[in-house]
Amino acid sequence: MEQNLRKNKEITGDTQLAMRVSVISVVINLLLSLLKLAAGLIAKSGAMVSDAVHSASDVFSTFIVMIGVVISGRQSDSGHPYGHERMECVASIVLAVILAATGIGIGAAGIEKITPGGTGTILVPGQLALAAAVLSILVKEWMYWFTRAAAKKINSGALMADAWHHRSDALSSVGAFAGILGARLGFPIFDPIASLLICLFIEKAALDIFRDAAAKMVDKACPEETAEKMKKVIEEQEGVERIDMLKTRLFGSKIYVDVEISMDGTRPLEETHRTAEAVHSAIEMEFPEVKHCMVHTNPM
Repeated sequence: MEQNLRKNKEITGDTQLAMRVSVISVVINLLLSLLKLAAGLIAKSGAMVSDAVHSASDVFSTFIVMIGVVISGRQSDSGHPYGHERMECVASIVLAVILAATGIGIGAAGIEKITPGGTGTILVPGQLALAAAVLSILVKEWMYWFTRAAAKKINSGALMADAWHHRSDALSSVGAFAGILGARLGFPIFDPIASLLICLFIEKAALDIFRDAAAKMVDKACPEETAEKMKKVIEEQEGVERIDMLKTRLFGSKIYVDVEISMDGTRPLEETHRTAEAVHSAIEMEFPEVKHCMVHTNPM
Protein backbone atom coordinates (compact mmCIF):
# COMPACT_ATOMS: atom_id res chain seq x y z
CA MET A 1 0.00 0.00 0.00
CA GLU A 2 2.78 2.41 1.00
CA GLN A 3 4.65 1.50 -2.17
CA ASN A 4 1.63 2.35 -4.32
CA LEU A 5 1.16 5.68 -2.53
CA ARG A 6 4.82 6.51 -3.12
CA LYS A 7 4.52 5.68 -6.82
CA ASN A 8 1.34 7.78 -7.11
CA LYS A 9 3.14 10.76 -5.55
CA GLU A 10 6.03 10.28 -7.95
CA ILE A 11 3.65 10.27 -10.94
CA THR A 12 2.01 13.50 -9.71
CA GLY A 13 5.40 15.15 -9.18
CA ASP A 14 6.63 13.98 -12.58
CA THR A 15 3.57 15.43 -14.30
CA GLN A 16 4.00 18.77 -12.54
CA LEU A 17 7.68 18.97 -13.54
CA ALA A 18 6.86 18.11 -17.16
CA MET A 19 4.15 20.79 -17.23
CA ARG A 20 6.50 23.45 -15.81
CA VAL A 21 9.15 22.64 -18.41
CA SER A 22 6.54 22.64 -21.19
CA VAL A 23 5.14 26.05 -20.17
CA ILE A 24 8.65 27.52 -20.19
CA SER A 25 9.22 26.00 -23.64
CA VAL A 26 6.01 27.49 -25.02
CA VAL A 27 6.80 31.00 -23.76
CA ILE A 28 10.41 30.99 -25.02
CA ASN A 29 9.47 29.47 -28.40
CA LEU A 30 6.73 32.04 -28.97
CA LEU A 31 9.10 34.93 -28.30
CA LEU A 32 11.93 33.36 -30.31
CA SER A 33 9.77 32.48 -33.33
CA LEU A 34 8.35 36.03 -33.48
CA LEU A 35 11.85 37.51 -33.22
CA LYS A 36 13.24 35.23 -35.96
CA LEU A 37 10.26 35.85 -38.22
CA ALA A 38 10.68 39.62 -37.88
CA ALA A 39 14.44 39.34 -38.48
CA GLY A 40 13.90 37.10 -41.51
CA LEU A 41 11.37 39.45 -43.10
CA ILE A 42 13.32 42.64 -42.36
CA ALA A 43 16.67 41.13 -43.43
CA LYS A 44 15.09 39.33 -46.42
CA SER A 45 16.36 35.88 -45.39
CA GLY A 46 14.38 32.84 -46.49
CA ALA A 47 16.52 30.61 -44.27
CA MET A 48 15.66 32.68 -41.18
CA VAL A 49 11.95 32.69 -42.04
CA SER A 50 12.16 28.88 -42.40
CA ASP A 51 13.90 28.69 -39.04
CA ALA A 52 11.14 30.82 -37.51
CA VAL A 53 8.51 28.41 -38.84
CA HIS A 54 10.45 25.56 -37.24
CA SER A 55 10.43 27.36 -33.87
CA ALA A 56 6.71 28.09 -34.23
CA SER A 57 6.06 24.38 -34.80
CA ASP A 58 7.78 23.75 -31.46
CA VAL A 59 4.95 25.61 -29.72
CA PHE A 60 2.29 23.32 -31.18
CA SER A 61 4.37 20.21 -30.53
CA THR A 62 4.89 21.21 -26.90
CA PHE A 63 1.12 21.44 -26.43
CA ILE A 64 0.89 17.87 -27.75
CA VAL A 65 3.57 16.80 -25.27
CA MET A 66 1.65 18.47 -22.43
CA ILE A 67 -1.55 16.63 -23.37
CA GLY A 68 0.31 13.32 -23.66
CA VAL A 69 2.04 13.73 -20.29
CA VAL A 70 -1.20 14.65 -18.50
CA ILE A 71 -3.12 11.68 -19.95
CA SER A 72 -0.26 9.21 -19.38
CA GLY A 73 -0.06 10.33 -15.75
CA ARG A 74 -3.64 9.25 -15.00
CA GLN A 75 -4.16 6.35 -12.65
CA SER A 76 -5.31 2.93 -13.87
CA ASP A 77 -9.08 2.46 -14.21
CA SER A 78 -11.50 -0.30 -15.17
CA GLY A 79 -11.13 0.48 -18.86
CA HIS A 80 -7.34 0.81 -18.71
CA PRO A 81 -6.13 -1.57 -15.96
CA TYR A 82 -2.50 -1.26 -17.12
CA GLY A 83 -2.54 2.54 -17.04
CA HIS A 84 -2.18 5.18 -19.75
CA GLU A 85 1.60 5.40 -20.21
CA ARG A 86 1.42 4.61 -23.92
CA MET A 87 -0.29 7.94 -24.51
CA GLU A 88 3.21 9.43 -24.25
CA CYS A 89 4.19 7.29 -27.23
CA VAL A 90 1.14 8.49 -29.14
CA ALA A 91 2.10 12.10 -28.36
CA SER A 92 5.66 11.42 -29.57
CA ILE A 93 4.42 9.89 -32.83
CA VAL A 94 2.11 12.85 -33.49
CA LEU A 95 5.03 15.18 -32.74
CA ALA A 96 7.25 13.27 -35.18
CA VAL A 97 4.62 13.56 -37.96
CA ILE A 98 4.24 17.32 -37.38
CA LEU A 99 8.01 17.75 -37.35
CA ALA A 100 8.37 15.79 -40.60
CA ALA A 101 5.63 17.83 -42.30
CA THR A 102 7.31 21.07 -41.18
CA GLY A 103 10.61 19.89 -42.64
CA ILE A 104 9.02 18.97 -45.96
CA GLY A 105 7.44 22.42 -46.22
CA ILE A 106 10.75 24.16 -45.52
CA GLY A 107 12.57 21.94 -48.00
CA ALA A 108 9.97 22.57 -50.71
CA ALA A 109 10.36 26.34 -50.28
CA GLY A 110 14.15 26.03 -50.66
CA ILE A 111 13.87 23.86 -53.78
CA GLU A 112 11.46 26.36 -55.32
CA LYS A 113 14.11 29.09 -55.10
CA ILE A 114 16.95 26.93 -56.40
CA THR A 115 15.13 25.19 -59.28
CA PRO A 116 15.55 26.93 -62.65
CA GLY A 117 12.30 28.63 -63.57
CA GLY A 118 11.10 28.62 -59.97
CA THR A 119 8.96 31.48 -58.71
CA GLY A 120 11.19 32.19 -55.74
CA THR A 121 13.58 35.15 -55.73
CA ILE A 122 16.97 34.86 -54.07
CA LEU A 123 17.90 37.98 -52.08
CA VAL A 124 21.02 38.83 -50.08
CA PRO A 125 19.99 38.79 -46.38
CA GLY A 126 20.90 41.59 -43.95
CA GLN A 127 23.05 41.48 -40.80
CA LEU A 128 19.98 41.26 -38.55
CA ALA A 129 19.36 37.71 -39.80
CA LEU A 130 22.88 36.70 -38.70
CA ALA A 131 22.34 38.08 -35.20
CA ALA A 132 18.99 36.30 -34.93
CA ALA A 133 20.61 33.00 -35.98
CA VAL A 134 23.30 33.29 -33.28
CA LEU A 135 20.69 34.10 -30.61
CA SER A 136 18.55 31.16 -31.75
CA ILE A 137 21.49 28.72 -31.55
CA LEU A 138 22.29 29.76 -27.97
CA VAL A 139 18.69 29.75 -26.74
CA LYS A 140 17.63 26.50 -28.42
CA GLU A 141 20.74 24.62 -27.28
CA TRP A 142 20.04 25.73 -23.70
CA MET A 143 16.42 24.60 -24.07
CA TYR A 144 17.62 21.20 -25.32
CA TRP A 145 19.75 20.57 -22.22
CA PHE A 146 17.09 22.00 -19.89
CA THR A 147 14.32 19.80 -21.32
CA ARG A 148 16.60 16.76 -21.64
CA ALA A 149 17.52 16.95 -17.94
CA ALA A 150 13.85 16.99 -16.94
CA ALA A 151 13.02 14.14 -19.37
CA LYS A 152 15.79 11.93 -17.93
CA LYS A 153 14.74 12.75 -14.37
CA ILE A 154 11.14 11.57 -14.89
CA ASN A 155 11.89 9.09 -17.72
CA SER A 156 9.51 10.79 -20.15
CA GLY A 157 9.70 9.78 -23.80
CA ALA A 158 7.45 12.62 -24.95
CA LEU A 159 9.51 15.23 -23.09
CA MET A 160 12.73 13.73 -24.49
CA ALA A 161 11.20 13.97 -27.98
CA ASP A 162 10.52 17.64 -27.31
CA ALA A 163 14.14 18.08 -26.18
CA TRP A 164 15.34 16.67 -29.50
CA HIS A 165 12.93 19.03 -31.24
CA HIS A 166 14.83 21.88 -29.56
CA ARG A 167 18.16 20.38 -30.62
CA SER A 168 16.95 20.09 -34.24
CA ASP A 169 15.98 23.77 -34.07
CA ALA A 170 19.46 24.66 -32.78
CA LEU A 171 21.05 22.69 -35.63
CA SER A 172 18.74 24.28 -38.17
CA SER A 173 19.81 27.69 -36.86
CA VAL A 174 23.43 26.67 -37.44
CA GLY A 175 22.48 25.85 -41.03
CA ALA A 176 20.63 29.15 -41.32
CA PHE A 177 23.66 31.04 -40.01
CA ALA A 178 25.96 29.34 -42.52
CA GLY A 179 23.57 30.01 -45.39
CA ILE A 180 23.04 33.65 -44.47
CA LEU A 181 26.77 34.23 -44.02
CA GLY A 182 27.51 32.59 -47.38
CA ALA A 183 24.86 34.73 -49.06
CA ARG A 184 26.34 37.90 -47.57
CA LEU A 185 29.79 36.86 -48.79
CA GLY A 186 28.53 36.87 -52.36
CA PHE A 187 26.79 33.53 -52.76
CA PRO A 188 23.01 34.25 -52.48
CA ILE A 189 22.13 30.65 -53.35
CA PHE A 190 23.59 29.57 -49.99
CA ASP A 191 20.48 30.96 -48.22
CA PRO A 192 17.94 28.57 -49.88
CA ILE A 193 20.52 25.75 -49.68
CA ALA A 194 20.54 26.34 -45.92
CA SER A 195 16.77 25.77 -45.95
CA LEU A 196 17.37 22.36 -47.53
CA LEU A 197 19.93 21.50 -44.85
CA ILE A 198 17.44 22.56 -42.19
CA CYS A 199 14.91 20.23 -43.81
CA LEU A 200 17.34 17.29 -43.51
CA PHE A 201 18.04 18.03 -39.83
CA ILE A 202 14.32 18.15 -39.10
CA GLU A 203 13.54 14.91 -40.95
CA LYS A 204 16.35 13.09 -39.10
CA ALA A 205 14.98 14.25 -35.73
CA ALA A 206 11.44 13.22 -36.73
CA LEU A 207 12.61 9.75 -37.75
CA ASP A 208 14.50 9.22 -34.47
CA ILE A 209 11.51 10.30 -32.41
CA PHE A 210 9.17 8.03 -34.38
CA ARG A 211 11.46 4.99 -34.03
CA ASP A 212 11.78 5.42 -30.27
CA ALA A 213 8.02 5.80 -29.77
CA ALA A 214 7.22 2.85 -32.06
CA ALA A 215 9.63 0.60 -30.13
CA LYS A 216 7.80 1.40 -26.89
CA MET A 217 4.42 0.70 -28.51
CA VAL A 218 5.27 -2.88 -29.55
CA ASP A 219 6.39 -4.28 -26.17
CA LYS A 220 10.10 -4.10 -26.90
CA ALA A 221 12.28 -5.59 -24.13
CA CYS A 222 14.25 -3.27 -21.89
CA PRO A 223 18.03 -2.97 -22.51
CA GLU A 224 20.07 -6.12 -21.81
CA GLU A 225 22.14 -4.23 -19.25
CA THR A 226 19.00 -3.46 -17.23
CA ALA A 227 17.84 -7.09 -17.44
CA GLU A 228 21.21 -8.32 -16.11
CA LYS A 229 20.98 -5.94 -13.16
CA MET A 230 17.48 -7.26 -12.44
CA LYS A 231 18.79 -10.83 -12.42
CA LYS A 232 21.40 -9.91 -9.82
CA VAL A 233 18.77 -8.32 -7.59
CA ILE A 234 16.52 -11.40 -7.87
CA GLU A 235 19.35 -13.83 -7.13
CA GLU A 236 20.21 -11.89 -3.96
CA GLN A 237 16.81 -12.61 -2.41
CA GLU A 238 16.74 -15.33 0.23
CA GLY A 239 15.23 -18.60 -0.95
CA VAL A 240 15.79 -18.05 -4.69
CA GLU A 241 17.62 -21.08 -6.06
CA ARG A 242 17.51 -20.25 -9.76
CA ILE A 243 15.94 -17.86 -12.27
CA ASP A 244 13.95 -19.91 -14.77
CA MET A 245 12.65 -17.03 -16.88
CA LEU A 246 12.84 -13.24 -16.99
CA LYS A 247 10.77 -11.22 -19.46
CA THR A 248 10.53 -7.45 -19.68
CA ARG A 249 8.52 -5.13 -21.90
CA LEU A 250 8.45 -1.39 -22.33
CA PHE A 251 5.05 0.19 -21.77
CA GLY A 252 5.47 3.84 -22.65
CA SER A 253 7.98 5.20 -20.14
CA LYS A 254 7.45 2.26 -17.76
CA ILE A 255 8.61 -1.37 -17.64
CA TYR A 256 6.61 -4.50 -16.86
CA VAL A 257 8.51 -7.52 -15.56
CA ASP A 258 7.54 -11.22 -15.53
CA VAL A 259 9.87 -13.58 -13.69
CA GLU A 260 9.84 -17.28 -12.78
CA ILE A 261 12.08 -18.51 -9.97
CA SER A 262 12.88 -22.01 -8.71
CA MET A 263 12.70 -22.68 -4.96
CA ASP A 264 12.95 -25.61 -2.58
CA GLY A 265 9.71 -27.55 -3.14
CA THR A 266 9.64 -28.74 0.47
CA ARG A 267 9.31 -25.24 1.88
CA PRO A 268 5.90 -24.18 3.30
CA LEU A 269 3.64 -22.11 1.02
CA GLU A 270 3.89 -19.14 3.37
CA GLU A 271 7.70 -19.02 3.02
CA THR A 272 7.45 -19.38 -0.77
CA HIS A 273 4.99 -16.50 -0.89
CA ARG A 274 7.27 -14.39 1.30
CA THR A 275 10.21 -14.93 -1.08
CA ALA A 276 8.07 -14.06 -4.11
CA GLU A 277 6.97 -10.86 -2.36
CA ALA A 278 10.60 -10.04 -1.58
CA VAL A 279 11.54 -10.42 -5.26
CA HIS A 280 8.55 -8.32 -6.32
CA SER A 281 9.35 -5.50 -3.87
CA ALA A 282 13.09 -5.54 -4.57
CA ILE A 283 12.60 -5.13 -8.32
CA GLU A 284 10.12 -2.27 -7.94
CA MET A 285 12.28 -0.53 -5.34
CA GLU A 286 15.60 -0.88 -7.20
CA PHE A 287 14.15 0.08 -10.58
CA PRO A 288 11.78 3.09 -10.30
CA GLU A 289 10.82 2.75 -13.97
CA VAL A 290 9.27 -0.68 -13.25
CA LYS A 291 5.53 -0.24 -12.84
CA HIS A 292 4.78 -3.86 -11.91
CA CYS A 293 6.64 -7.11 -11.40
CA MET A 294 4.82 -10.46 -11.61
CA VAL A 295 6.60 -13.35 -9.84
CA HIS A 296 5.85 -17.06 -10.37
CA THR A 297 7.54 -19.78 -8.28
CA ASN A 298 8.50 -23.28 -9.45
CA PRO A 299 9.44 -26.18 -7.13
CA MET A 300 12.87 -27.80 -7.55
